[in-house]
Amino acid sequence: MSPTIIAVGGFNSNSGKTTLVCELLRALRGWEALKMTRGHYRSCGRDPHACCVAHLLSDEPVVRSGRAETYAPGKDTGRYWDAGATQVHWAVVTDAQVEAGFRAALSRVKAPGVVVEGNSFLRSFEADFTVLVARPDVLKIKNTARRVLPVASALYLSDAGEGIDSESRARFERWWREAGLEEAAPSLPVYTRESLPELTERVARAHAR
Repeated sequence: MSPTIIAVGGFNSNSGKTTLVCELLRALRGWEALKMTRGHYRSCGRDPHACCVAHLLSDEPVVRSGRAETYAPGKDTGRYWDAGATQVHWAVVTDAQVEAGFRAALSRVKAPGVVVEGNSFLRSFEADFTVLVARPDVLKIKNTARRVLPVASALYLSDAGEGIDSESRARFERWWREAGLEEAAPSLPVYTRESLPELTERVARAHAR
């Protein structure tokens, strides 16, 4: 039987995806985690000295599994382990390898469910439940997230533990409408840290189905 796939994507980098993945893993005991990382054969980002995965890229997708290959304190995959994941997989792929990399990583999942961090694999695969994470103080959305909006199950507003004031929430909602996102995802349920138990319950129901 195929595992339940819970996708956690983000509007932008540093949106709070990994934090939400860890919250879900704490609630979904016995589940595994998978991080999808797309790389390029050049320095990542605008900073030429920034950490990137170019040196890991190959002609075939690279998939690492197990604590010895994926645990590093403070890194995303290390945080998955600390949150209680029973197994962690890390797929490093180019744009052309996303589908093959996801299939290879998914074939290693033995648990009843897996939480996947990433947007790109949703171009080829349908998750059982998809959460998009946004920060109300960053009014931007990358193309991969915009494409996912019509199939999203929920939107999660992250706050880095500081809470979301009414002014920030109102500004985000105004931008949401003006950017045409409400038309792309009408009636999309919105959750915050305060309503995280309700989101977790919806994920659990998706698994039960």
